[in-house]
Amino acid sequence: MARIVAIDFGMKRVGLATTDPLQIIATPLTTVPRTEAISFLTDYASREDIECYVVGQPFRANGELSAVEEEILKFIDELKKKIPNAMIERQDEQYSSQRAMEALVQSGVRKKQRRKKELLDSTAATLILQDYLQGHL
Repeated sequence: MARIVAIDFGMKRVGLATTDPLQIIATPLTTVPRTEAISFLTDYASREDIECYVVGQPFRANGELSAVEEEILKFIDELKKKIPNAMIERQDEQYSSQRAMEALVQSGVRKKQRRKKELLDSTAATLILQDYLQGHL
């Protein structure tokens, strides 16, 4: 089997998470600046077998798509151009950042570490990936 990569898109940073090759465990991969995300993913795909990219889909509390969705669609188009055979799926990411912060608190991560946005973004991507995996068992 191949890995699945989750993407928590942000205007400044992109949080990434991946599965093991058996697609059992989701773990944080890294957080990269938005401007470097496509090149990082292209490089990663050259070294790892990727089955699918799961991109978070942000909904507001009222059920409408968030304003950042337009930028996410541009990002997906850019990813498709660089990795033409990439299978891309979407996963609801509502409250993923809040859930990521809760997970960090519950796991005992110190407040100073929790302030690092990079850690929060990659943790949010991990939660998006876990949700995706649970929905596809």
